[in-house]
Amino acid sequence: MTTKRVTGSEALILSLLEEGVDTIFGYPGGAIMPVYDALYDYDKRVNHILTRHEQGAIHGAQGYARVTGKAGVCFATSGPGATNLMTGIADAMIDSTPLVCITGQVASPLLGTDAFQESDILGMSIPVTKWNYQVTSPDEIPQAIAQAFYIANTGRPGPVLIDLTKDAQFGELDFEYKKCTKIRSYVPETPVDPHAVKEAVDLIDAAKKPLILFGHGIIIGRAEQELKEFIEKTGIPAAWTIMGLSALPTDHPLNVGMLGMHGNYGPNVLTNEADLIIAVGMRFDDRVTGKVSEYAKKAKIIHIEIDPAEINKIIKVNVKVLGDSKKALKMLTYNAKENKHEDWLNEFKKCAEIEQEKVINRDLHPVKPGLTMGEVIRLASEKSNHDAILVTDVGQHQMIAQRYFKFKHSRSNVTSGGLGTMGFCLPASMGAQIGAPDRKVIAVIGDGGFQMTIQELGTIAQNKLPVKIILLNNNFLGMVRQWQQLFFEKRYSFTELQNPDFIMIGKGFGIDGHKVDKREDLESSVQKMMDHDGPYLLEVVIEKEDNVFPMVPTGASVSDVILEP
Repeated sequence: MTTKRVTGSEALILSLLEEGVDTIFGYPGGAIMPVYDALYDYDKRVNHILTRHEQGAIHGAQGYARVTGKAGVCFATSGPGATNLMTGIADAMIDSTPLVCITGQVASPLLGTDAFQESDILGMSIPVTKWNYQVTSPDEIPQAIAQAFYIANTGRPGPVLIDLTKDAQFGELDFEYKKCTKIRSYVPETPVDPHAVKEAVDLIDAAKKPLILFGHGIIIGRAEQELKEFIEKTGIPAAWTIMGLSALPTDHPLNVGMLGMHGNYGPNVLTNEADLIIAVGMRFDDRVTGKVSEYAKKAKIIHIEIDPAEINKIIKVNVKVLGDSKKALKMLTYNAKENKHEDWLNEFKKCAEIEQEKVINRDLHPVKPGLTMGEVIRLASEKSNHDAILVTDVGQHQMIAQRYFKFKHSRSNVTSGGLGTMGFCLPASMGAQIGAPDRKVIAVIGDGGFQMTIQELGTIAQNKLPVKIILLNNNFLGMVRQWQQLFFEKRYSFTELQNPDFIMIGKGFGIDGHKVDKREDLESSVQKMMDHDGPYLLEVVIEKEDNVFPMVPTGASVSDVILEP
């Protein structure tokens, strides 16, 4: 193998190129300046997206990773630059998003001296990274990057962080690169045990009321086709977590809807009627289970999961199938009997009819004067032919969008699930658009979350990213206000917002847009946004007290669904 004498900074760029990196999100600063100087010579081989804040960089990398399945990459300098990544790192950790974060650091002789812009980013990020490492010598860089990508992408994916001291960036080495394929003591995936599969199949074949719960693990494991084949052979209805959304087409006859606090009526209520729960690539989050002691008391539980730490963590299971979801589902499908559960499926259909009458008609086809979130989402989905990538922030609009946007293709739903990070949507949407340049990207965001990362409109404009932004504005922190209305006697404590002229701000960044507050103008406004060549901001004024139902209150059983106020 030929070698080339380079600086540590150039070795970093060359290593990233060896890993197939085509996009980097970042923000320069003193401690990472040598890396940016090296990047100057490679601007034709890698696309660097200059964000307006480091949080924008890491959420952009997350959006890119979620639609491509490849590790997102971001750069930040030391001190405040590095600490500004922390929210996104934590978000990526809990949502299993592969990231490689590169931070600059003060020179190694200054470590621990409280030098200018020094912070112990390794110590701070240990709880929220799969792995982190500080490089103090240029010779370490190729191996550190190779291991970083291997760890980020394998097993249950997640974020890794490499901290480069300034002297490591300036130093020289003879560069050669070897991809990492194995690390001693790191076992990313357990082989699927055929005995566990046999136990699971016995339960599946005997069940009268089985229910599949699928999550992000289906998408991570690229097991969408295997899931479809499994449910079609066994005839088992399947419900999704918000992170599993889009793995199965919305219109599939065995897709019975969303689980959890604002999920569909049938999957929640009938969880406690099921005699078998088959959980695939989901972690029994508290928003899904509700009161654990009352959860699925009639059911035996099969848990298919790649991360052994998730087995029996919340819900005690009868059969654990450790390993990759794609391989496990293939084995289950091969061994399970063909079946149909028509009477059981009809129970979901009856629940869907109740929800349609009590909730969905009111949300999607309202007769009251004020605009609802639901009718906006319905139109956005229809005008995009249900073929767009949906990116959402966190709050009421997120739950409404997950409920009513329809999907044909996997990797089409990008949201912050486990951490619930307000400010996620706008930068994540630009990462999604860069990762999927040929697809329509629709960012649905509330007025609260929009203002947390609003500066990334500048990044969208500078890079001419044709993101379609739907701002649902109720001049409230809507989800908190809903809770205050329902559970705190309408004591609206610090949830009402005095908002700026959002359209003027957008135009200040060079992004066209307009505001709509009348139903007769809504459809044409959504169409105008969709037809626009380039980014567009559509502000929709919605009812101030438009709430999200159904709702399972915190601490309640999933059966205790509130269908209407």
